[in-house]
Amino acid sequence: MEARREKRQTCGTICLKYLLFLFNILFWLAGGAVLGVGVYTLVEKGDYISLLNSSYYSASAYILIAAGVIVTVTGIIGCCATLKEMKSLLIVYLILLLCIFLLELIAGVLAYINYKELDDELRQNLKVTMQQKYQQAGEESITQSVDKLQQEFKCCGSHNFSDWRDSVWIQAAENDRLVPDSCCKTPSELCGRRDHPSNIYKVEGGCIRKLEEFILSQLYILGAVGIGIAFLQLVGMMFTCCLYRNLKEDPY
Repeated sequence: MEARREKRQTCGTICLKYLLFLFNILFWLAGGAVLGVGVYTLVEKGDYISLLNSSYYSASAYILIAAGVIVTVTGIIGCCATLKEMKSLLIVYLILLLCIFLLELIAGVLAYINYKELDDELRQNLKVTMQQKYQQAGEESITQSVDKLQQEFKCCGSHNFSDWRDSVWIQAAENDRLVPDSCCKTPSELCGRRDHPSNIYKVEGGCIRKLEEFILSQLYILGAVGIGIAFLQLVGMMFTCCLYRNLKEDPY
């Protein structure tokens, strides 16, 4: 009878080991996905981040990278703890899972609370950046970023094309353009002299709305990934506790 019970426990432990190992593979892949999103945000969308005076958006990208690294390392620790059947390492793994889960919860609450304030800051900063820094000495990266933004999102100005009327560059005596050439539907030298809807992105609206939509779409993706990872963490913590109870004490 005792041997049969021990055999059932051994089978249960083996099943838990494989389930937890599978979970850690999924967790490791999720960490890689978060890391990839953070790197993509910095590399591909770094131009847009440079347009904002707020450091929140660049900090968010670095936080994603750090979170991806932590999740990946945690997944590796979980695999080692599972394969070696070390209760002490399982405790470390469980604590890391709990910490990551709590950090995700805190970050989600803070993002929800501060979103409106950050949205207002984004609107003001983008307009000021466009009007004060476009085509100014030493601000070449800003100029390139604005041109890329307007062409990629098919927009003109922050709120609309009229924002450019208060631009330092547009008001300069030697400039006879009404808007930058990047506002044109078919960009060419001095095409910004005409602000007719057939020539520029006039009726399409400003860039701020489209940039907000882009950021919001990224937040939805991150939110979905975050919920998925949080669910995996809860399952992982449950499996870890079960495996911990079924393992014998470490010999050291």
